Amino acid sequence: MRAALIIRSLQLLLLARGSLCSDELATALSPVSTTSGLVVGHIAPNKTGVIEFLGVPFAGSTNGSQRWLPPQRFTSNLTFNASTYVTSCPANIAGTVAFPNKTAQFDRIFLAFTTQGGNVQSEDCLSLNLWVKGEPKTGDLKPVLVFLPGGRWNTGGSKSLFYNGQYLADAEDVIVVTINYRLNIFGFPGAPGIQQNVGLLDQRMALEWLRDNIAAFGGDCNRITVFGQSAGSVSVGYLAYSYPDEPIVAGYIMESGTPHSWTPLSPTLAAQHWYNVSSALGCGTTGDVLSCMQSKNMSAVLAAFAKVPYDPTNALYQPQFEPVEDNITVFHDYSALAAAGNFAKLPLLIGNNDFESGFYQIAAFATNKSSNATQQKLFNLEAFTCATATEAAARDASGATVYRYRYFGDFDNLRLFPNSSTYHGSELEMIFGTAEEVSGLPSTAAENAVSAYFMKAWAAFARDPQNGLSQLGWPTYGNSTTPTLVRLGYNDDDTPSFVAASSSDADCAALGGAVDLGKGAM
Repeated sequence: MRAALIIRSLQLLLLARGSLCSDELATALSPVSTTSGLVVGHIAPNKTGVIEFLGVPFAGSTNGSQRWLPPQRFTSNLTFNASTYVTSCPANIAGTVAFPNKTAQFDRIFLAFTTQGGNVQSEDCLSLNLWVKGEPKTGDLKPVLVFLPGGRWNTGGSKSLFYNGQYLADAEDVIVVTINYRLNIFGFPGAPGIQQNVGLLDQRMALEWLRDNIAAFGGDCNRITVFGQSAGSVSVGYLAYSYPDEPIVAGYIMESGTPHSWTPLSPTLAAQHWYNVSSALGCGTTGDVLSCMQSKNMSAVLAAFAKVPYDPTNALYQPQFEPVEDNITVFHDYSALAAAGNFAKLPLLIGNNDFESGFYQIAAFATNKSSNATQQKLFNLEAFTCATATEAAARDASGATVYRYRYFGDFDNLRLFPNSSTYHGSELEMIFGTAEEVSGLPSTAAENAVSAYFMKAWAAFARDPQNGLSQLGWPTYGNSTTPTLVRLGYNDDDTPSFVAASSSDADCAALGGAVDLGKGAM
């Protein structure tokens, strides 16, 4: 074992000096033994000190008779070449938007954010990707950051320019993981009589796989942090409420979305949507509807669900197939659960962006809706700022360690239109270090510095969720009148500043906990 590690280290050194091409090294890399088989990684294309493992299956195919059922563990004794992303989970992918005054980089950023990378879709999609700096070893175990993509639980996936983990893994020597989970009607069918929200169960199974296998990649199973953005962030919150006694993870990071941001679908409304599709596909609404629906072609199901009418909301259209209240994975009253402290009381890093609606103006435009400045402010408050404040306060009241941030960065190469400002999702390029890759344009020195600080902060939390950010000078979140809200990227500066939460939350009390506007955001 010692000799093998020395050989691997020499191979990495030769590669760095240009004496060994990446193809030769990839051939020489030792396979990693997992419950999914022997997994062979390869050198990351832009950070040659990082090894990436792409498309590693953590659950079996969900097609045919397994469609709409809980995920089943995937096991194998074969060798898996983890050199490419696997197929994305099924979704109806739209194109770009003819938004007025959009920037030259708009289409590239928008498509990278709202699509799944253009690769082939199938129901054999439950996989994860890992980025590890240096060859995996079992010496000093690394902290692990596991990312859940957003996309209103209807689109999105792990193959995205936004979520390429090689830069974060290289900069901070943490293991970065991204996952696929089932979306839309395939993950959240609303069918009566079956277990709901199987897309959320996919997320849980990915964490179980990592708990059982991450040590083989040099990761510490006791230092797994799960983080997500938008619907991925709400999913992180759901995990904390659904598994309070067996969280698997050591900490949570929630970016721009909490269980208080919106109201999940009721079983009645979800069933109505399901039967709309089953009727359209000739499976009716009585008898063995499930078996009939499982026999239908994936493309036919996608086409039928696309025709289901949207539910009316006060803001954006709400997707027809999203998480459903089942009081197992998704609950009816998160305010009551939060007040009672019925969640895993683990450290939490939580926050949102200063002008989330900068992105949602585009979504509104695409569906012939519009909003004025007052409505945009109210949308930001209900769906993001106040929902974040509610979750942070509940965790703090329970005795859990909480850190809360607000992001203000506004950089030229990431701008979508004049005054798009710090829009929904714009922190992701900072955390993953992918701004140039996403936009196709160079980043400024200030932008790179802000990104480096984000990476340092997220990695510090992963290394020590309890104290890591305190060691960077962050205050733990508490009284709204003391400076415990951390401003990141304020005036595009990489140095954080600290203000009272009341500076952003002053209007929350008047809302009375309203979340109507968040229904179309999540």
